[in-house]
Amino acid sequence: MRLFNMPSSGNSYKVRLLLALSGLKVELIHVEYGWETLIQAKAEGKLPFGKAPVLELEDGTLLPESNAILCHLGRDTRFVPADALDHVQMLSWMFWEQNQHESVIAVRAALLTYPHRKAQATPEGLAELLERGHAILKIMDDHLARRDWLVGDGPSLADICLYAYTHTAETLGGFDLAPFPALRNWLARVAALPGYVGLDD
Repeated sequence: MRLFNMPSSGNSYKVRLLLALSGLKVELIHVEYGWETLIQAKAEGKLPFGKAPVLELEDGTLLPESNAILCHLGRDTRFVPADALDHVQMLSWMFWEQNQHESVIAVRAALLTYPHRKAQATPEGLAELLERGHAILKIMDDHLARRDWLVGDGPSLADICLYAYTHTAETLGGFDLAPFPALRNWLARVAALPGYVGLDD
């Protein structure tokens, strides 16, 4: 398998994290903004939706979208709950991550990080994202105050999915995680999993 991977992207990182935790190996093709490899991958049709990550399977099938890739790689592993209700709740958190969490937490970090997004980083916009982001982080903190993991008794794809952008919310997005002790403890639990790799590893 080959993973078309954007090194700075949390969406690409969540796939790399699952691969590491599962002990799976793939060939990494790095396609960062402005790199020739990104232009080439698009020209060759390797990025069906125009962005990374994309997992290219052994038969050449291209699988885009990070959470779809997680579901494919996570099949029959400990990261997908066997209980039907737990499974659906895991998917609920993953849908929420893309629909609510990423569009605020990741977007604020992108505005502050990527030079080509600088013009969009208005004080008003950043302030709004900060307020919305803290409300989103509180939802996670309230939930995790009662449990170690988002779903079930162990880490699932939901934890891997939401960890990706949450663990850099403070350093890249400027969010304050101090008011969220349960969230910070959860981040530490994920980082302590055997096989863990960081965003820059």
